[in-house]
Amino acid sequence: MILFIRSLLALRVPVSVLATAAIGASAIAAAVPGTAGVVKAEFIFETAPYPSCHSATIAEASPGNLVAAWFGGTAERNPDVGIWVSRHEGGRWLEAVEVANGVQPDGTRQPTWNPVLFQPPGGDLHLYYKVGPSPSGWWGLVMTSADGGRNWSKPMRLPPGIEGPAKNKPIVLPDGTWLSGISTEGGKWTARVERSRDQGRTWVQSAPLNDYSVIRAIQPALVRHGDGRVQMLCRTQEGKISETWSADGGETWGPTGLLSVPNNNSGLDAVALRDGRTLLVYNHSGREEVGMGHKGRGILNVAVTRDGRAWEAALVLDYLDASEKQFSYPSVIQASDGRVHIVYTWHRERIKHVVIEPVGLEPVAIVEGRWPDALTGGLPVPAR
Repeated sequence: MILFIRSLLALRVPVSVLATAAIGASAIAAAVPGTAGVVKAEFIFETAPYPSCHSATIAEASPGNLVAAWFGGTAERNPDVGIWVSRHEGGRWLEAVEVANGVQPDGTRQPTWNPVLFQPPGGDLHLYYKVGPSPSGWWGLVMTSADGGRNWSKPMRLPPGIEGPAKNKPIVLPDGTWLSGISTEGGKWTARVERSRDQGRTWVQSAPLNDYSVIRAIQPALVRHGDGRVQMLCRTQEGKISETWSADGGETWGPTGLLSVPNNNSGLDAVALRDGRTLLVYNHSGREEVGMGHKGRGILNVAVTRDGRAWEAALVLDYLDASEKQFSYPSVIQASDGRVHIVYTWHRERIKHVVIEPVGLEPVAIVEGRWPDALTGGLPVPAR
């Protein structure tokens, strides 16, 4: 326990969270507003054979067995960037291994991008990722693992016209349909979905769901609400998170609009909790907002909702107002034991893992898109 507390202090976790971690799931409460519910915070690795990493993803391959992946190399877009995977066993994260790279048949090498882990019920663990010189010129591939991420199949390029998930995990509908959020990140930012009725063997892609001349949206996160409707939440260039809804399993969608919740033109993720709420992980900031670090990525937040419209502030996961430092590109799941697991980029130097007991959250309403000043998690977040 002493070593664990020291590790939390090294991560700048507020002191109140130390008591939370020691108490355990039976009594998740904290003296500092904005820390209730946090069970654990840790780095997946301390050192790596590359200087830069980004775009983490997490899945539970089987009860209690977590797998995380990210891309790592000299820097984003560099040809040496590969996909790295770590498994959580025996209470710790194992040393990461590179499972995919962008080496081409002619010997040249392209960078890899945005891995997405997806564990369908009763199936193999899937790893989707992109290869190519840039987001406007990349293509999608997929690998599978039948043993929880220990061994992987050879990469298979997705069929022509099929892109694979842009950043976030697909969801599985009650009829078994896989629904995946995809996007175009060239000059015309558009969000779409791909649907599969045969466990990912074939896919059908939708038309763009947003008018890019009005709302430029990419990297969808999909959540299914208790009434059966699916909500898509997207990163945008409009300063707020966008949304659109489907009442028929993703076959048709309503108009795309903007939430009151801000977005700094950075990736987000969401998950439908078993208690009926949706949990969102995102940067609650503007891209040019003073005091919010590099491109607004100096703060990372958790919010919850029961209807997708009225949002409540729950946690500030990290905060630092410093040039070129960031907390970004989160991935979130709810594990079989009910706990929520979040992984995200920590300054592009490491990947951070945070565990939350959702029953312990003490949310406060977000009014007119403004984060409650009192809910800072003990971090020096300026009043806004």
